[in-house]
Amino acid sequence: MKKIWQKDNTTTNDLVTKFTVGKDLDFDDRLAKYDVLGSIAHAKMLAEVGLIRLDEEHAIVAVLEEVLSEIEKETFEIDKTAEDIHSQIENILIEKLGETGKKIHTARSRNDQVLTDIKLYLIDEIREITELTDSFFQILKDKANLHKDVLLPGYTHLQVAMPSSFGLWFGAYAESLVDDLELLFATKNIINKNPLGSAAGYGSSFPIDRESTTYKLGFRTLNHNVVYAQMTRGKSEKLLANSLSVLAGTLSKFSYDVCIYLSQNFDFISFPKEFTTGSSIMPHKKNPDIFELVRARCNRIQALPNELILVTNNLPSGYHRDLQLTKEILFPAIDSLKECLEILIYTLPNIEVKDNILDDEKYKYIFSVEKINEEVKNGKSFRDAYIQIGQEIEKGLFEYDYKELNHSHQGSLGNLCLDEIEYQFNKVRDKLLG
Repeated sequence: MKKIWQKDNTTTNDLVTKFTVGKDLDFDDRLAKYDVLGSIAHAKMLAEVGLIRLDEEHAIVAVLEEVLSEIEKETFEIDKTAEDIHSQIENILIEKLGETGKKIHTARSRNDQVLTDIKLYLIDEIREITELTDSFFQILKDKANLHKDVLLPGYTHLQVAMPSSFGLWFGAYAESLVDDLELLFATKNIINKNPLGSAAGYGSSFPIDRESTTYKLGFRTLNHNVVYAQMTRGKSEKLLANSLSVLAGTLSKFSYDVCIYLSQNFDFISFPKEFTTGSSIMPHKKNPDIFELVRARCNRIQALPNELILVTNNLPSGYHRDLQLTKEILFPAIDSLKECLEILIYTLPNIEVKDNILDDEKYKYIFSVEKINEEVKNGKSFRDAYIQIGQEIEKGLFEYDYKELNHSHQGSLGNLCLDEIEYQFNKVRDKLLG
């Protein structure tokens, strides 16, 4: 297929073409829908400002809507001889409409065309990630409420520390998702600006209407400075990668907790055997492979911002072919994060928590701070009470029946503020989905 930038019949060396196209076509099927939508908006705008006739706009839009229908039915195929999806769709217009089809590229460049496609794609992916995060949040919230009174040992430095509860544990990750979505919302606001009309990064001398395409494509606003519009290529990807890495950090930490809590030495939780795997030689093993792989995948995603920084940060303003590689770095990571959320949503409802964990002798001193606090309430200074209880522990004299725990403290372990956390989550979720 002839490249849209070819001026004669001279063909590019096959090895050069293979190297420069790289893996681009592998990811262009994701952008096909957005390339068509961007082209439809562009064609309508060209007619509005008088750069093409209405009958030409109708013809162009009719062909593009046919292509869009094929894409939505999943019958559209990327032509492996095309340089990219953008070239293929323009060539389809030219094949079907001749001279009229050639007019679609008036007042735009492949630079702003690709940038528009990527931004629209990323906005839709943000929506999907938000919806999955919402499902995960609801499970965590429900589990926190269900198990709010089941006590759990808290650890610092991997040493037994103070009493916690399963309600606090589940609720902590629920609240973490609030902040994760806040960052994702800020990222969406930055991405959600229309670059179409910036052309190659230096604008167009045609009397185009960028507000028109902004409205038609559903962008919140537009990138006003045409040079900066091109500078958002790479920046948008880095910002989203940073947001995804923070969300991935929450999932990784949760998965690590699950792996520890499932181990025989802790034995705080369990899953049905169909959610674990076995050993080829040890018949007693029930391995938490799901959560280990979520942890590993999410740790890879947390490396994503650095990889994108290394590709993009030493570039001056303007477009550079280096930016093509951001697709093969970011797009698979988006898929991986969604898959991690999906498997957690599928498995977490089946978690079973253990009761009476604190009956174990190793948690004998977990209420030492509670005992100190009781002494303080009876008139001692904190430091004297600390020394007294510390000496009791050293001499083996410390005793505390946690089942007689002061109701005010037990209440604080179950006071999860879930209503406020849910309110905050729903507020940012609705902004992201709105």
